[in-house]
Amino acid sequence: MRCARSRGPKGGQLNALYQRGLTLAELIVSIALSLLVVLVASVLLLASSASYLEQNEAVQLGDGGRFSLEIIARAIRSAGSGNWEASNHAAGQIPVSLVPGDSASISGLDARSVSKNGHGILDPLAKSVNGSDVLAVRYFGAGAGFDGDGSVINCAGFGVGGASAEQDRGWSIFYVAQDADGVAELRCKYRGQQGWSADAIVRGVDSFQVLYGVDTDVPPDGMANQYLNATAIDGFDAALSLAGFDAAARVRDKNAQTRWKRVVSIKLALLLHGGSNARPGAAPLQFDLFGADYSAADSDIGVRIDEAALAPALRSRARKLVEMTILLRNPSM
Repeated sequence: MRCARSRGPKGGQLNALYQRGLTLAELIVSIALSLLVVLVASVLLLASSASYLEQNEAVQLGDGGRFSLEIIARAIRSAGSGNWEASNHAAGQIPVSLVPGDSASISGLDARSVSKNGHGILDPLAKSVNGSDVLAVRYFGAGAGFDGDGSVINCAGFGVGGASAEQDRGWSIFYVAQDADGVAELRCKYRGQQGWSADAIVRGVDSFQVLYGVDTDVPPDGMANQYLNATAIDGFDAALSLAGFDAAARVRDKNAQTRWKRVVSIKLALLLHGGSNARPGAAPLQFDLFGADYSAADSDIGVRIDEAALAPALRSRARKLVEMTILLRNPSM
């Protein structure tokens, strides 16, 4: 016997409720809400990506700055070191080191650059990156042979053998130049066994500036009385009254009197920028590498970097200013 299925009023209303679709207004609202959620999520994602990029740039710039200053500081602390291997302690001889007529262990240039393969800092290049300076450090090495025993190294990490004369001392020269892609980089120049060469230390350099702490006391007490740039020190040397029967004798007298041998400390400032526009739309910033007072009181080129004066592609980069003051371990005299 077949039983008939009963359909009451309540069952029909319930089925109709379940089968009803969305109205057009409800569909539009739901789509709008979905788009709003996607938009908010996209904004948050972009903000998160920008924050990550900025933080990553800051970390890389900090690491690059610290690495660069450590290499320069190590070279400066080697300046004027003697060749102890050449001394005879039993006979009471002192290490081979500078005498008054020898050239100074520290020298530099303002708003200049140097060629990669030229001798030392002779024949400097007038073109520089935002007025960046050149710092040259010289020292006696240690051990036999050109590379020595590895206890004294140049700025590239290669050993420097013990020198028996001042002209054979090792070199560590720091300067800024552009690579093949036009990116400015801080370089280390040194004399290798096959000639002069240079290696990059860090890329993305806006300016490299150097001030020299000079001991002007008579007699000297080893403390810096004033900080001067290379141009000011050369100006004092140009005013020296030199004695000597010939040019070589006058050069020795100049070496004996030069203010470069009164340098007892060195102040460094290095401004670096990142590789991407981490601050899009940000207002241009101004950086004073030795403080606003020095920038305002002195005409030292390159100590003030204004982003508004840089190339448009460089204005929105993340930047890091690192500074350090290094005391010389060995007397410059």
